[in-house]
Amino acid sequence: MTTLTRADWEQRARDLTIEGRAFINGEYTDAVSGETFDCLSPVDGRLLGKVASCDAADAQRAVENARAVFNSGAWSRLAPSKRKATMIRFAGLLKQHVEELALLETLDMGKPISDSLNIDVPGAAQALSWSGEAIDKLYDEVASTPHDQLGLVTREPVGVVGAIVPWNFPLLMACWKLGPALSTGNSVVLKPSEKSPLTAIRIAALALEAGIPKGVLNVLPGYGHTVGKALALHMDVDTLVFTGSTKIAKQLMIYSGESNMKRIWLEAGGKSPNIVFADAPDLQAAAEAAASAIAFNQGEVCTAGSRLLVERSIKDTFLPLVIEALKGWKPGNPLDPATNVGALVDTQQMNTVLSYIEAGHSDGAKLVAGGKRILEETGGTYVEPTIFDGVSNAMKIAQEEIFGPVLSVIAFDTAEEAIQIANDTPYGLAAAVWTRDISKAHLTAKALRAGSVWVNQYDGGDMTAPFGGFKQSGNGRDKSLHAFDKYTELKSTWIKL
Repeated sequence: MTTLTRADWEQRARDLTIEGRAFINGEYTDAVSGETFDCLSPVDGRLLGKVASCDAADAQRAVENARAVFNSGAWSRLAPSKRKATMIRFAGLLKQHVEELALLETLDMGKPISDSLNIDVPGAAQALSWSGEAIDKLYDEVASTPHDQLGLVTREPVGVVGAIVPWNFPLLMACWKLGPALSTGNSVVLKPSEKSPLTAIRIAALALEAGIPKGVLNVLPGYGHTVGKALALHMDVDTLVFTGSTKIAKQLMIYSGESNMKRIWLEAGGKSPNIVFADAPDLQAAAEAAASAIAFNQGEVCTAGSRLLVERSIKDTFLPLVIEALKGWKPGNPLDPATNVGALVDTQQMNTVLSYIEAGHSDGAKLVAGGKRILEETGGTYVEPTIFDGVSNAMKIAQEEIFGPVLSVIAFDTAEEAIQIANDTPYGLAAAVWTRDISKAHLTAKALRAGSVWVNQYDGGDMTAPFGGFKQSGNGRDKSLHAFDKYTELKSTWIKL
C-alpha cells in the first residue's frame, strides 16, 4: 500500500507527462485534422494538456487497421490459452503502473486519489485478468443428433468492436469491455469520453507492451457527435458497446439501423431506489450505506442510490442518521489521500447538478443537507452532498438522473407502495432492500424491475455477477461469463457422416 502524501501526489502531478494523441495501429498519432481540445482538470481548472480531437477520418483509419489485423488471424485465431497469457500480462502492467494511472484518473476526472488507487485501477486490472483467465475454459457444444449426423455449436469473435465508454469510471468501464472483447479475439476501437480520456490513451501502449498485436486495440479520443457518431455509423464495425446516458443510447440504436444493423449493447442511466423497511436489521449500517450510495464518486455513478425510500414509521428516526452519516462525506482536494469526495468532472456537470438542486427547491422539496457549491476559490468544481426530504416521486429530482450527489428522500407505508414507487421510473439498473424478513427480501427483490438488487447492503457483487439493467437502463451485461455473449457470434455447423 502506498504511503504517498498530498504533497507527493502534487509533485508527481507537476512531473507527469501527459499523452494526448490517438493510438492507431500500434502508434500514437495526431488526429488526421490536426485538431485538439483542451483537457482541463476539475481539481483546480488547470490545463493538463491538448488531446487529439478525432473524427470520421480517424475512425476510418482505426477500423481499417482493426479489420486487417482481425482478418489476418494474428489475434483472432490465436489459441485461447495464448490470448489468456497476454491478457494476464496486460493486467499485470496496469498493476505495475497503478500510481501513474491513478494520478491520471484523478487529475482528469476529479475522483479522490484513494479511490483511483485502491478501487478503479485494481478493478480494471482484475477485469482484464478475470476475462483472460476464463477464455480457455469456455466450451462449445455438440448438438443431439442422429448417429449419421454431427451438429456443432461454436462461438466466433464478432470482428471489429466499437466501445464508447463514460467519464465517471474511465478506466474501469473501459476494461469491463476490453476484457471479454479482446479475450474472445476481437479487434477493438475504444472511444473514451472527451471529459476523461487520459487513462484509455495510456493503456493502449501497455496493451502493445503486453503482446497484443498492432491494430487490435485502437483508442480514439474526441467528441460523441464526431468520432463517436462515425463509429456508430461505420459499415465495418460489427458490434458497438456503450455505457452512458439513455439519450445517447437511443441515438446509437438509430445509427445501427441507419448503417449495417451492427449489434448494439447498451448500459445506460439509472435512478436507483434504496428501500429501507422498518425492520431493517441495522439502521445505522443502512444510514451509512445510504450516505455512501449517493456521495461515493461524487454521486457520478449510474447505480447511485439517488432515491431513498424509507418506511414512514421510522423516517423521523432514520433520516437524522443519514444526515449525520453524510457529514463524513466532505468534498476536498482529490490529491489528498484523506479526501473521500472529489470534484465533479467539469463545469458543465457542476452546473447541471446545481440546476437540479434549484429544481428541488422550486418543486417544494425540503433541503435538509448540503445544496451548495463550495471550494470555489480553488478553481475546481465541488458541490456539497445534498439531501432533499419531502420528495414526491413525480418531482424532477426523483425522476431524472442527476449524476451528482443529490439524494431524494421519499416516505412509504407498505411494501406494495415501496415497490410501486421504486418501479415508477423509466430506469431499471439497480435497487437495494433493507429488511430482516427473508421472505419480504425475496418477494421485494423479485418485484423490483432492476438488473441488480442488493439486500442489506448497497452496491454488492464482483466480476462473477452480471451487471446491466432493465427498461431504459439498457440491454446486455458487463462482467461475468454472460458478458462474452456480446462479443461472439453463434455458428451452427451440421455435418452428414
